[in-house]
Amino acid sequence: MAAPPFDLAAACAHVARRDRTLARVMKEIGPCGLEIAARRSPYEALAQSIVYQQLTGQAAATIFARFCRLFGSSRCPCPEKVVDASLELLRSAGLSRTKAAALQDLAARALDGAIPTRSRAEKLSDEEIVERLTEVRGVGRWTVEMFLIFTLGRPDVLPVDDYGVRKGFAQAFGRRILPKPKELNGHGEIWRPYRTIASWYLWRANELP
Repeated sequence: MAAPPFDLAAACAHVARRDRTLARVMKEIGPCGLEIAARRSPYEALAQSIVYQQLTGQAAATIFARFCRLFGSSRCPCPEKVVDASLELLRSAGLSRTKAAALQDLAARALDGAIPTRSRAEKLSDEEIVERLTEVRGVGRWTVEMFLIFTLGRPDVLPVDDYGVRKGFAQAFGRRILPKPKELNGHGEIWRPYRTIASWYLWRANELP
C-alpha cells in the first residue's frame, strides 16, 4: 500500500476550508489515512472486487484465496488461466456461477485489450474508465469508483450510491434520513476537486460515537 498520487494535506485543507461542518468531523477523526494499491493492475483489482461483492470481508478473503490457490499461487491468476478454466473448477473455490462467469468475462476482455493496463488507465479520465470497465459482466459504477479511489488514487471521486458514504453524511450533518444520491452529489460540488477526501471522511464518520 502507498500514499495516493496527490497532496493529501493540501486536499484536506481545501475540503475543510470549503465545508465547515465537515471540517469539524475531519478534526475529530484526525489525519486522512487514505492508501492505495499502487502496484495492482486494473484486471487484478476488478477480479478481487467481483469475488468480494455481497460478502463480508473474511468470507470474501477466504474465497479469493481459494480462487488463487486453484492455480497454484497466492496471487490473482493471470487472464489466460481463468479463461481456460471450467466454470466447475472456478465454482469449487466457493464462487457463485454468476461470479465465475463474470471472472471469465473479465479475463477474456483483458486478453482482448479491452481492460487497460495500469499505465494506460492512468492516462484516461475517470468517466472514460467508468465507461470502459462497466462493460464487464458484473461490474457496475460503484465497483469502478472503488477502483478509482483505492487502486488509482483519483482525487475527485464521490460514490453517491454508496450506503456508507450516505450514512456518514447523515451522521456528519445531523440528519435522521439518508440523503438521496442527487442531494449528495449537489452538496459535493463544494468539495471539488477533492471529493475523494470527503468520501474517505464520510466513511470514517460512521465510526464516531
